[in-house]
Amino acid sequence: MQLNLDPTLFDEQQFILVRALAQGIRVKLQEAGLSGEPLDEATASIAFSVASMIDDTSAIEVDGKDVHPYLTFRTADDELTHCGENAYTHEFVYEALQILSREGDV
Repeated sequence: MQLNLDPTLFDEQQFILVRALAQGIRVKLQEAGLSGEPLDEATASIAFSVASMIDDTSAIEVDGKDVHPYLTFRTADDELTHCGENAYTHEFVYEALQILSREGDV
C-alpha cells in the first residue's frame, strides 16, 4: 500500500468517521435507556473521548508501554491517505453532533 498525503480527502474522511462514531454511540446509549439531555451529554462526552484517543491527544499507556495512534484512511485503490500529522477528529465532534441533531438522528 502506498501512503498518500491528501489533507482535503483526509478531512472529509475524518468527518464521516466522527459522525458515524457519534451516531453509533448515541444508538447504544439509547438502547441502554438514556434519553434527553443525559443522552446528549453522554454521547458528546464519549465521542470526544474516543476521538481524542484516536488523535493521540490523550495519553495511552499500559504496563509502561506508550501507544501513539496515527490515523490513515484506505481508499478504493488500496492506498492510505493521511494528513501529514496526527489526526484532529476531536475538532469535528461538536459539528457532527449538531448536524445529526438537525437531521433527527441524534
